[in-house]
Amino acid sequence: MNTTQGQAPAPPTNPPTAPAPASEQRGCLFALSQPPLMIFLGVIGCLLLAAAMHDLFLL
Repeated sequence: MNTTQGQAPAPPTNPPTAPAPASEQRGCLFALSQPPLMIFLGVIGCLLLAAAMHDLFLL
């Protein structure tokens, strides 16, 4: 550890990283707006609903 006084700290050797491009900053709402994912989630939801209705009303 350098404890000398009166010297300015050395500048960082690596420049700060630039922010990510806009195409990489998309979040979860963008992923949920994709049709294949919504179709998959809809099918799974319908299967769960059908199983729940079967258990409630037919068993």
